[in-house]
Amino acid sequence: MDETTLGTGSFFADQRAAREAVQLVLPMMERGMADRSVGESGFLYIVVMDPALGPQDCDFEHAVLYEHAVGDRSAWDADYAQFARDKARACWRTGGNGHWLRHVAPHLLRPGDTGLWGGVCVEGIVVGVSGADPWYDEAFAACIAHALKAAAKRRALAQPEVPRLE
Repeated sequence: MDETTLGTGSFFADQRAAREAVQLVLPMMERGMADRSVGESGFLYIVVMDPALGPQDCDFEHAVLYEHAVGDRSAWDADYAQFARDKARACWRTGGNGHWLRHVAPHLLRPGDTGLWGGVCVEGIVVGVSGADPWYDEAFAACIAHALKAAAKRRALAQPEVPRLE
């Protein structure tokens, strides 16, 4: 897709709101990374997609709203950023959660899609997380998605209702 076909992103769930959501959930994730029963790596990578931009609107790269790394990337033992991006891509393309895709609807997976789970799609908000065990990646992703939804609601309620958002 070229620049003329790119859609416009979310008015209320923008990059600032995504950053706020990640920062709100970050203490929990950092605490989890210190506990080896949550995951062995000690690292996390987070990808948040723009909920107003789907595959019909633009390519994946243009729909990435925010990314954040937890831990020293130079010490990574795997490419957690790529894993998180792959999880987000599969959830973004299908509108489903990673666990559901992998274990209930594997018929939706295409060649080149990830076989890992740990991403979510919550009411159109897609978040991919990698670095912990997949069930914790999924929990962290869901917390971020719900925090982003809350941030968007807060911002929407603070603005008077108008015929057109500008």
